[in-house]
Amino acid sequence: MANTFYDFAIIGAGMAGASLAAELAPHASVLVLEGEDAPGYHSTGRSAAFWEECYGGPGLVPLTLPSGRYLREGGFLRQRGALYVGQEADRAAMDAFLERFAGTGVTIERIGGDAVAQKVPQIRSDWCDAIYEPACADIDVAGLHQHYLRALRQAGAQLTCRARVAGLTREDGGWRITTEAGDTYRAAQVVNAAGAWADPVAQIAGAQPLGIDPLRRTVAQLRVDPQAPVDMPLVLDISGGFYFKSDNGRLWLSPHDEIPTQPCDAAPEELDVARAIARFEEVTTWRIEAVERRWAGLRSFSPDRLPVYGEDRDVPGFVWFAGQGGFGIQTAPAAARLASQIILGHERDELTREIDATRYAPDRFFTGESTREKARASG
Repeated sequence: MANTFYDFAIIGAGMAGASLAAELAPHASVLVLEGEDAPGYHSTGRSAAFWEECYGGPGLVPLTLPSGRYLREGGFLRQRGALYVGQEADRAAMDAFLERFAGTGVTIERIGGDAVAQKVPQIRSDWCDAIYEPACADIDVAGLHQHYLRALRQAGAQLTCRARVAGLTREDGGWRITTEAGDTYRAAQVVNAAGAWADPVAQIAGAQPLGIDPLRRTVAQLRVDPQAPVDMPLVLDISGGFYFKSDNGRLWLSPHDEIPTQPCDAAPEELDVARAIARFEEVTTWRIEAVERRWAGLRSFSPDRLPVYGEDRDVPGFVWFAGQGGFGIQTAPAAARLASQIILGHERDELTREIDATRYAPDRFFTGESTREKARASG
C-alpha cells in the first residue's frame, strides 16, 4: 500500500497490462491496478480473437508473426484458416491487398470458384473470389490471459482489483497514485495499459492525450440451418463490411463495425446486429433460426492505428502501452516483451530482434521541442 514503493505501477489488468506485468515482474517490483472486480472484464473478456497474419495491416506484421510462434508453442492456437472474400467488383481490392502484403512474410494466395465453395459450402456463387490465409487460428483468449496472470503472480507482482485510478501526482521522484476508493500507492513509473481509458488516464497524469479513440465492435451468435462446418475458415469481407466464423455448429457474426463511443461498459445496438444479418444474408444461403446472444466490446486505436509503446515525451516516468485496437491479443507476446525491453533498457531477444520499436514510440505524435528539452535549454 502507501508504504510500499514499487518500480512500476501498471494501470489495467486486461491482456495488455497482464502480459506486460508478467514480463516486467521477474526484473522489478510491479503493482497492477484494475478498476473492475476482475481482470479482463472489457475488451479481453469479450474478444472473438483470432491470430490472423494480415489483421491490422503490414505495420502489425512484425509483432504478429513472432507472437504467433509464442502462441503456437504455448498451445494457445487452434488452426482455422481465413478467407477474404469479394465479388467481381472487388477484384481491384483483392489485387491491392496482395500487393500491400507482398514481402511482409505472410502466407496468402488467391483462390476462387469451387475452392472457395468447398471451404464455405453456403457462400453464394458471386462471392467466390478470395484470398486464402492458411495460418489463421483461433486464440484461447482466456487461457492466454490466465497464463499471464499466473506468471505475474509467480514472479511476485501485486494485482489489486476494484482500484480505479482517480489521481496521479508526481512526488519525490516518483508517483503517488490514489484510487476512487481512497487507497494510495507509490511507484517510480506508471504504465498506462488502460485500453479505452488510456487518454483519460494520461490526462490525470498531466500528459497530453494522443487521440486514442474507443470504438464499439458488435458480435452476434447465430443458430443456422444447416449447421456451420466446424473446420470452416474465418470469412472476412475484403472491403471490411463483415466477418463470421463457426463455433460448435453456431456462427459468430460481426458487422466489423467501429462506432465511436466514450469509454464504457459497451452494449450491442440492435441496429448494428440487424445490419450484420442483412449483409450475411446477401453473402450466404444459410437460414438463420435464431440470434442466440449478442455482445459488444471496445477497441482503441491511436491516430495512425499502430500501437503506442514507450515513455511519454513530456512527462517523465509515464509510460504508454496502449492503442492496441483489435490486435492487442494476437500481438500480446511480442508487444509485452518489446515494451518491457524498452522500459528496462534490456537487449532484444529472438522474439523481438526484428521489430523496429521506433515506429510504435509515442514521440511520433509530437512536434517541436519537448518540455524536458526546453527546460534543459533554459537551464
